[in-house]
Amino acid sequence: MVIAYHLIFTAYGWWLPNDPRGSRSREIRSDIIAELGELHHGRKRIQPPGPEIRAFYEQARRLLKHELRTFDESTRAIIACGFAQVIRDRQYTCYACAIMPDHVHILIRKHRDKAEHMIANLQETSRAHLIEQNVYPSDHPVWGGSVPAAGWKVFLNTADDIERTIRHIERNLIPYGLPAQSHDFVTVYDGWDLSRAAR
Repeated sequence: MVIAYHLIFTAYGWWLPNDPRGSRSREIRSDIIAELGELHHGRKRIQPPGPEIRAFYEQARRLLKHELRTFDESTRAIIACGFAQVIRDRQYTCYACAIMPDHVHILIRKHRDKAEHMIANLQETSRAHLIEQNVYPSDHPVWGGSVPAAGWKVFLNTADDIERTIRHIERNLIPYGLPAQSHDFVTVYDGWDLSRAAR
């Protein structure tokens, strides 16, 4: 029984289908992107060194239609405001969120909205905030992949799954040298479990 979703989505141009680290994509839809190399489905057991990854994205930067950007501190704050609006308006319960320089991890309790709709709502509203604040031009994609709801979802079935995922999301900040993030839309997990709540 699914009780929560770990949602992951990337900034435009990052984690491409032929990323040398591997990806969840099963096809390359752009001939231009295909020039970067073969599809690597699935995360590689042995990860390539940092210089190889950086070289791949330097090449991608020259081929992509739009500028390849990362989210700095001020941009992450605007994205967080967009997420807060969605979580408030849609009455989601969010247990963890890490807004990284090139992707997002967020954990949301089961809701009447499907996971795909949650991703779409978060992406659309945060993009609108960035455009309103003149951080992105209106013709520049903020999020990667096809629209709407380009991202991945991991189904969580137990309280242990939720607690483990919260720790995983928090640890994601460490390799980037980012401090712990505190978002007012994040609710401290209290052990809620749908199977127990239904009794």
